[in-house]
Amino acid sequence: MRALLISIPLTILFASAPLADPLPSWTDTATKDRIIAFVEGITDPDSPDYVTPAARIATFDNDGTLWAEQPVYFQLLFAIDRLKEMAAADPGVLTSDVLRAAVEGDMETVAASGTEGLLEIVSTTHSGLTVDEFQAAVRSWLDTARHSGTGLAYDQMVYQPMLELLTYLRDEGFRTYIASGGGLHFIRVFSESAYNIPPEQVIGSIGNGSYSAGDGPPRVMKDPGLFFIDDKAGKPVAIEARIGRRPVIAVGNSDGDFQMLEWTTAGDGARLGILLHHTDSEREYAYGRESHIGQLARGLDEAASRGWLVIDMARDWERIWPSRE
Repeated sequence: MRALLISIPLTILFASAPLADPLPSWTDTATKDRIIAFVEGITDPDSPDYVTPAARIATFDNDGTLWAEQPVYFQLLFAIDRLKEMAAADPGVLTSDVLRAAVEGDMETVAASGTEGLLEIVSTTHSGLTVDEFQAAVRSWLDTARHSGTGLAYDQMVYQPMLELLTYLRDEGFRTYIASGGGLHFIRVFSESAYNIPPEQVIGSIGNGSYSAGDGPPRVMKDPGLFFIDDKAGKPVAIEARIGRRPVIAVGNSDGDFQMLEWTTAGDGARLGILLHHTDSEREYAYGRESHIGQLARGLDEAASRGWLVIDMARDWERIWPSRE
């Protein structure tokens, strides 16, 4: 028998052996088939679409793409909780109507304040401390805070199918990056533990900062105000500056990711733009065109003509969360 096995070519011996499913939490639909076919095509040296390992870059939005973003962005919930703590220690920190509304839980007033109000909340709560102090506060919050709808810790509300996609791409020689409108220092706290994406592969919005060493140990401070917002047209600019290569795959979920997908898929050779459409009101949330968070309208309108893949969460995902179902 041993001699017989040795004489059989390995390609024949293992031809019928089933390959492990790289995306087991994905339903067997055309969406899953297209992702796998694309990856196989660009990683096959004999394929005309072959991409060298050095050029295999994939960028992922975070909010609504890798973890949930409803009813509001999780970073805003952190900022409000931190503002309450700050106000309890010093009520004088509440210098505006929007700050007072945030502490009182008046989300209508906060929402009505628009981007300017949200930035005021973030600037107030994300400055006046070192990067290390800020990230320790984020870690403490993630360890204790729970989502009002699911009861899960916020860093447990990551999407199992996306975790599988990240792993699959890395197994195929990709470097995976986060390109998010969320705060750089906020996301870096959990990116490695949640997604296996190291801090240096996180691209996000950046507040003003400064370096000090004259009156104590050297430190980087977080100062008031925003230096760069990594959203919409800012995403291609930040990706190019940080990575120096155009991605081969870009994944998002809202019109804030439109330019990232547009720039990615305009490059030479095989490229893939992917949008996650939240269609599952039973297991997660259903939203898109009219949503105040994660609005997806232009992306849906133009995805087909641009050759982008749209994931239908309800149809294409067999499960949502790693810890449930």
